[in-house]
Amino acid sequence: MLSRLFWLPIALALGLHGCSGDPTEPTLEDPDLTVMFVGNSLTYTNNLPGLVETVAEAAGYAVETISIAGPNYGLGDHWVTGTPRTIREQRPDVVVLQQGPSTLAESRAYLVEWTDSLARVAREVGADPALLMVWPPDDPDYSFGAVYASYLAAAEAVGGTFIPAGMAWVEVRKSDGTLALYGPDGFHPDPLGSVVAAMTIVETLFEGSVRDLPPNMTPSRRNPDIRMPPATLETLVGAVQRAVERYARR
Repeated sequence: MLSRLFWLPIALALGLHGCSGDPTEPTLEDPDLTVMFVGNSLTYTNNLPGLVETVAEAAGYAVETISIAGPNYGLGDHWVTGTPRTIREQRPDVVVLQQGPSTLAESRAYLVEWTDSLARVAREVGADPALLMVWPPDDPDYSFGAVYASYLAAAEAVGGTFIPAGMAWVEVRKSDGTLALYGPDGFHPDPLGSVVAAMTIVETLFEGSVRDLPPNMTPSRRNPDIRMPPATLETLVGAVQRAVERYARR
């Protein structure tokens, strides 16, 4: 896992883009949850797993993350490159599954199929499978609704948790359209977009946890440092709470 400091005013510094193809190792002695991320560049851009640890710690929880993410990976790619073995070896509490937006019928079918395969492995070791809804490209030809439908279908097919990060983005944009969630390429997240996703993950796993987050979140370990104006935090907290209340499945 790659970690760097992020300073988050309304205009955010660029985060680190990198790949974590080799699984990161857990280090906490007694975490509240160990969460394994299985995804692609939407997970490793800005170090989403590290942001989850930072947000969780600020909310009073100890979360250990393990990350397996490769560029352009779908869940089927993970199946053939050893991720099932890593799940069995690491025995996490939650396995968070993520690929691209999956808005087309064939990509939705692919998402559902490989979610089922990986969810079976997760449950072998007592882990709960969770689907992390992402977002479409910043293009009117793509819709958040189609991403939502695909990821919800995959979660429901396995009786898994549904984490509505993409819908939290929608709620943020409704509240304040000036906040940048997309990065320069119009697809990968700006650091603030990754923070919204991290907050949504934590709120879904620990209901009510983001309510009292401070605007400055400084982790005790080598994870991203999150700072933003109180007004921005208020916008994000409200958006995440609405999205989780309306769309999450646990």
